[in-house]
Amino acid sequence: MIQHRKTILVLAVLVLVSFGLTACRERPTIYVYNWGDYIDEDLIAEFEEETKLRVVYDTYATNEDMYVKIKSGGSTYDVIFPSDYMLTRMIEEDMLAKLDLVSIPNSLHIEERFLGLEYDPENEYSLPYTWGTVGILYNTTMVDDVVDSWDILWDPKYSKELLMLDSQRDSIAVALLKLGYSINTLDQDELAEAGELLKEQKPLVLAYVVDEGQDKMIAGEAALAVVWSGEATNARMENPDLAFAIPKEGTNVWFDVMAVPKYANNKEGAMRFINFMNDPEVALRNAEYTGYATPNKAARDMLPKEITEDRTIYPNEEDLVDAEIFVNLGQTLSLYDRIWTEVKAH
Repeated sequence: MIQHRKTILVLAVLVLVSFGLTACRERPTIYVYNWGDYIDEDLIAEFEEETKLRVVYDTYATNEDMYVKIKSGGSTYDVIFPSDYMLTRMIEEDMLAKLDLVSIPNSLHIEERFLGLEYDPENEYSLPYTWGTVGILYNTTMVDDVVDSWDILWDPKYSKELLMLDSQRDSIAVALLKLGYSINTLDQDELAEAGELLKEQKPLVLAYVVDEGQDKMIAGEAALAVVWSGEATNARMENPDLAFAIPKEGTNVWFDVMAVPKYANNKEGAMRFINFMNDPEVALRNAEYTGYATPNKAARDMLPKEITEDRTIYPNEEDLVDAEIFVNLGQTLSLYDRIWTEVKAH
């Protein structure tokens, strides 16, 4: 009889374990694909606790990496974070699902000036996540020149002390701005000139970097770096010798957005995630963590003045007089691809 009871007990435990494993496997999941170090990951755990959804979170280094992965269909993600020009390209190629704004009531907290922009004029496919500029982060103990122009990145004085972005649109844009051209030019001669300029600069470049650029600047491994404004904010907090400048020739005002791929498996979960990230308290914490400007007005209003009045993070209108937003280049993008390949191989 005792042995019989033991057998029943063992079977009961096995059944419970089996049910538990099944429940775990069947727990609704969303797959999120974002830039590296671009979210307060404590928020992911809180979203899981609040919604009982499981989040599988992956990262990428460039828009092009993300695009190729989504285009290939090799992985099915539910929420992605493309930049403005890449969003337009994905819309044109029918790669995205329209958002259900009824399921995203926190979208009401987005500042009006960040809605209806050229990359998604009807706000059908995206909501802005962060925004900022591209500029020069420099070490004031290593640079004794005034940093107000892209020209300094071609000064032999700083040979092997320069960091450029390993991003074709951004680095080609720097050369175009130095030459006085639009960062969205379709002119082949202007692009060829920009390519030659980058080739001339290459012997001066210490490295082409992405996220690791801010770490190198914090450590004093380079004197100047082309960075996104949020990285400059974080770097300056770690190293007070660092300063950030938006060059007088102009800059790129960029937007990274939240969107949903057309073939996402859990669109409902995706809307819940986007809504969660637009909750003012959540957006506030995320802005504090990333160092990037938030388009969420309610969150911005809760930030301390020393942040909202910091022109590195929230530039004034005068800082953006000659600024442009990247647009999708269509077939001309292949020319940018070729130029960047030649620069890297030079």
